[in-house]
This record gives sequence, C-alpha cells and structure tokens, in this order.
Amino acid sequence: MSKTLIVMRHAKSSWDFPYDDFDRPLNARGYKAAATLGDWLRSQNLAPDEILCSAAKRAQETGAGLNLHSPLTQIKELYMSSPEILQKYVQQAHGNTVLVIAHNPGIGEFVERLATTAPNHERFFDYPSSATTVFDCDIDDWSELTWHTSKVAQFVIPRELS
Repeated sequence: MSKTLIVMRHAKSSWDFPYDDFDRPLNARGYKAAATLGDWLRSQNLAPDEILCSAAKRAQETGAGLNLHSPLTQIKELYMSSPEILQKYVQQAHGNTVLVIAHNPGIGEFVERLATTAPNHERFFDYPSSATTVFDCDIDDWSELTWHTSKVAQFVIPRELS
C-alpha cells in the first residue's frame, strides 16, 4: 500500500499593516490562490484524510480557503519549522492522504529532501507562496517516511492553474 503526501506552502500573505509575523493574514491574491488550489485538489481526487497545518494565521487561512472539509490540526511547531520537525509530524500522521501546510525555508527544504528526483520546474527550488507538491510514498505507515524516497507525482503553483 502507498500513501499520498501533499506539501503546500501557505498562500500569499499581506504586508499592509505592521502585524507580528505569526499573525499576518492572507492578501487578496492569497485567498484566491487557496480557493484555486482547493478546486485543483478536488479535481485530482486528492482530498486529504487529514491536514497538518502551522498555527500561524496565514497558514490557517490557507487551509480554510481550500474548502476541503478535511480534519485540520493546528500545530504551533510547524511555524517556521525545520525539515526534521515537518518529517516528525508527518511520521505521526494517520490518513492515507495527508496535507501539510507550512512556511519557507523549511517547507522548501522538506520537499527537496523527500524527493527521489526533483521535478523539471523552475520554481521548485525557491518554493514560492502556494507551491504544492504531491508525493507518492511507497510506504505502509507514515513512520517509514525517510529522505529521498518519495516520488514527485505533481508540482503546481496557482498561477499555472488559472
């Protein structure tokens, strides 16, 4: 049996007001991108069984904006986390399809380390806002998730989905 891991950087956030970084909301483009990604995930039959999401406001708003009706767990440690912290939480997941929403630079490093081979896409290594990678993980249990063992099935950014 295999698992599907979807790794998403939060959508574009607002810099309009002097928010504390943790409390920055999405901007209009971010809300639109989250809705677009939610539509895309549904069209690909990739509704997750569970969502592991940073507790930061922009990540929470991204998760809500996807409109997937999947259980979402807020995890404070995923705010500005390292790839190792992201891996630790995914290794404790329970669903067959799991979505993780977090922040750069950790989320970009996480996908690079997971991938057996990077996709041929100029934006994969800078992992812009809303970048989303779908991995096919040839594992029976999330505890088996290790570096450089997951096949990139898809990599998208919302601009390419419009």
